Amino acid sequence: MAQHLEAARAVLAGVKRDLMRKANVVAVGIGYKTAGGVQSEEIAIICSVEKKLPGADLPAADRVPDSFQGIPTDVIETGRIVAQQDPTGKIRPVPGGVSVGHRAITAGTLGCWVKKNGEFHALSNNHVLADSNRASIGDAILQPGPHDSGVYPRDRIAELSAFIPIQFGGPDNLVDAAIARAVEVENGGSGCAFAGAIARVLNRGAAAAGRKTRLKPVKISAIEDVVRNEILNIGVVSELAEATLGMEVKKMGRTTGLTFGAVQQIDATVKVDYGNQSAFFVDQIITTDMSQGGDSGSAVVAKNDNKLVALLFAGSDTITVMNRIQNVFSALGITF
Repeated sequence: MAQHLEAARAVLAGVKRDLMRKANVVAVGIGYKTAGGVQSEEIAIICSVEKKLPGADLPAADRVPDSFQGIPTDVIETGRIVAQQDPTGKIRPVPGGVSVGHRAITAGTLGCWVKKNGEFHALSNNHVLADSNRASIGDAILQPGPHDSGVYPRDRIAELSAFIPIQFGGPDNLVDAAIARAVEVENGGSGCAFAGAIARVLNRGAAAAGRKTRLKPVKISAIEDVVRNEILNIGVVSELAEATLGMEVKKMGRTTGLTFGAVQQIDATVKVDYGNQSAFFVDQIITTDMSQGGDSGSAVVAKNDNKLVALLFAGSDTITVMNRIQNVFSALGITF
């Protein structure tokens, strides 16, 4: 099995560019061949297409060969693959798996909390936390996201601290990822009666002296009041693992909640639509359909042991696409 997998990887590396140039092809990767609706144990190069057409209806240059160097191919219809945006309430402290977003977007999902320089950071996608490269470091991140009634500054929980720029229409990408540093939040209104009483006395004195400024008691929440270091309905996640073909996985997302799936392809090259532009991603993982718009940013973990394997960022009507988590952690310089 391992020998066949390595052989398929070597062949795919040499042909993926040509395959991705074919009209209708939106992704290529390594998976198990399916025949008559039944998945076999035969390793194949999987070509995902927007719409599966008879070979006779395609120009010769756009047909996918039956095999490459002895490695069979399989063509599956997935539809167009798009970056996914859009449980939705305000939750404090904030766990992973809930609505979050940059002030300028609708809403995505906070995958999980990670550490950088000893501080907690929210992990999600660039297109969720950094508005697809348009944001600036220090921008406010809201929970819930704006689409779910998140309002600045009331719902600010973090500030954008780093993102990996998405290369549109150019070089290959490995990740759609960003992090935001958790911040202490101000809650209007006094946290204690004594502070309120002192403020009232001082304000009366200020009024008598003719000053217009007034004191307002403010409760400052500690980071522990903001960060709940677990994923909603999943629990604590503290280790990484490699995704393998057939692995059963799960995620908690803003839109579809807790869902389960299975890894169908690894080493995938994918063309992802971001609305008015597209980007190519390599070394991706493709699973069965387990997400909808708004689930972007979800942390994907192994079903049995909660080890983190991927960061969800795109999908179609039939599949979900995610970054290898090792690439995400390396690119952002993060740990647990």
